[in-house]
Amino acid sequence: MSKINTNSAVVLAQGREHPILRHHHWIFSGGIQSAPMYEPGEILPVHTSRGELIGHAYFNPYSDIAGRMVSFGDADPMSTLREQVSNAVNLRQSLFDLTQTNSYRLINGEGDGLPGLVVDRYADALVLQSSTTGMDMLKAQIVEWLLTELPEIKCVYERSDISSRTKEKLSPVRDYLYGQAVQEVEVLENGLKFIVDIVEGHKTGYYLDQREMRNLVGQLSNGKRVLNCFSYTGGFSMYAARGGALGTNSVDISAPALEVAKRNFELNELTGDNQFTSADVFKFLREEQLGYDIIILDPPAFAKKRSDVEAAIRGYRDINRIALTKIPAGSILITCSCSYHVDQEMFERVVQQAANEARRSVKIIHKHRMAMDHVLSVHHKEADYLKSLVLWVD
Repeated sequence: MSKINTNSAVVLAQGREHPILRHHHWIFSGGIQSAPMYEPGEILPVHTSRGELIGHAYFNPYSDIAGRMVSFGDADPMSTLREQVSNAVNLRQSLFDLTQTNSYRLINGEGDGLPGLVVDRYADALVLQSSTTGMDMLKAQIVEWLLTELPEIKCVYERSDISSRTKEKLSPVRDYLYGQAVQEVEVLENGLKFIVDIVEGHKTGYYLDQREMRNLVGQLSNGKRVLNCFSYTGGFSMYAARGGALGTNSVDISAPALEVAKRNFELNELTGDNQFTSADVFKFLREEQLGYDIIILDPPAFAKKRSDVEAAIRGYRDINRIALTKIPAGSILITCSCSYHVDQEMFERVVQQAANEARRSVKIIHKHRMAMDHVLSVHHKEADYLKSLVLWVD
């Protein structure tokens, strides 16, 4: 349980209160004028250099982001957190018809006013991911609030195994926090059935952030031949098949992921020319003819830290150049990046370079459709990591 110290305050350096007054959540260590002795994760009042209370944050002296705001003004921090959980649940319940979609991002960190916390819903299971010491200390209370809001939930599993925890000097955690110990969950997304492994699957089990892009692929795929690169368990391919694709090819280096993809196709009774190719995507793109009408490039993050950016740019340019060189005229390339450190402008520049090197005329006909459950605060845009371009290739 998080400790709240109301007697001592963190005082910000002069002028460093302005982002906080605009409801930005992060307090960097260099922006602190003075702080009392405190335990990592402790919630403390935050004052300006003039002694004015501007909110409460939890703090960790080991992190460059020393504090993360949990309430603003004179609001009680625990009451605010409880309200934010309720608000997050109510928003998602307004967005989704559970008879069609019962898998979604329930809490999206700073976007929902709960920094350091991600909670994904997969049918009657929740997967919780904490990235900070402060949220680790709050998670038992968070789970209690979630179960009050969603009494139908039968399992809560923690997947706090992300690399960013090392910056907080935290070890990875995988554990059941409540209810039944389940591993695979059958979920619904826009009426399609998916098998999700909440214990061993990617991220918290599935790429919920690409839901709207998958739906767009379904709308574009009628009568088309579709290549889905880095396919994981076949999400884009399933939407394409349901949308009337002449055929799909799901390519991924993971044979176990492709086995789940096959199960997903069988679960939805999707028949036709649907292939599953276990291969290194870079090698596949270089060696195959790529006579497809739609090619989807949705790789894992090439830049997991800032020092990876140069290598990531080479990787993105390489796969896009190969695809653009080989794709037939009048086809569509959908290319994506989930690398936080490669922003939209940088990604578009890389794709432009790839088009120049491939000597192809390329038009942007659409940009990323963000899944609505991955809410972003207008005051905290750092959480916007996912980019996609839908390109028409002449």
